[in-house]
Amino acid sequence: MLARVANNLFWMGRYIERSEHLARFLNVNYFSSLDAPDELSQSRQFVLRSVMYMSANEIIDADITLEEEAVLFNVGLNLEQPYSIVNTFINAHENARSSRDLISTELFECINRINHSFKGYPIEKFVKSGLYEFTSMVTQSASEVRSKIKGTLLHDEVYAIIMLGVYLERAIQVSRIINSKLSDVAAAKEIYGDVIDGSYQWSTLLKCVSTHDMMRSFYKKTPSRKTTLEFIILNGKCPRSIKSCLYQIYKYICIISKNRQITDDSAAFLIGKMKADFEYKLITDIEDNIEEFIADLIEHLVLIADKLEDNYFNISDAIVKPDVKVATEIKKQTQKQ
Repeated sequence: MLARVANNLFWMGRYIERSEHLARFLNVNYFSSLDAPDELSQSRQFVLRSVMYMSANEIIDADITLEEEAVLFNVGLNLEQPYSIVNTFINAHENARSSRDLISTELFECINRINHSFKGYPIEKFVKSGLYEFTSMVTQSASEVRSKIKGTLLHDEVYAIIMLGVYLERAIQVSRIINSKLSDVAAAKEIYGDVIDGSYQWSTLLKCVSTHDMMRSFYKKTPSRKTTLEFIILNGKCPRSIKSCLYQIYKYICIISKNRQITDDSAAFLIGKMKADFEYKLITDIEDNIEEFIADLIEHLVLIADKLEDNYFNISDAIVKPDVKVATEIKKQTQKQ
């Protein structure tokens, strides 16, 4: 397989997963604020700043008034914004088209149909009344594409490369959602102090990564800071936890690296080391410095993504990767805090 084609498959998986998380974060945060328990969480400006922080890594000062329709348009359907949901799926479609010979007709037709429906969605309808419909359509479409990947492709190296991209992106996006929610909780604590226990923000965080019901089933109690973070970071049975994603990443890197020598600066080595580190990690080890831990986690995941491209996909060092810049900015912001 050509390195360029492998790179297309890898990024197709990443972009599909990214579009789902962006859409769900926008959906959950926007509509959960309608019945939030405190005035800050109900504030549309607070919600819009949170959305911009997660999707575009932009920190908007509290004294700046954001225009709701502009923010929704930029995050949802603005073709000129690289972080928009529609651009993310367009990129997934382009990568699928470039590797057309290696994927099934069913998968490509599914991606092609969804891509046309996203690009043709009415902008006026989206910013006025179509937010729920559009974001729900994105999350359902991403699930449909993943089902086509699992159900129509041979489970060989092509499949392993795509799933490697899916699970790596899932780990990165879940980490960024946690980082955003930690910022929201800190803002609420600064205004209300210990009067606010943060349970609303923790519940919202769980819903953003589709783990709320399973977390309630596992712990049999209302989400708290400790149980929420433990569940979505360290619970290996939760398919969207960081730990579970690392298990899957390790599984698929073993498939594509079985004929390669593993050096101590390679992607396969870094993935194995990170998986081993998570094997016996406890929430008590990280809860006191969780913000720094998440910033380091994002930085390491982006480094692994960078190494994967260098080791397997022959990507030029001259290319400036946006995820690297995002991880660096998150690290700087955490250090300032």
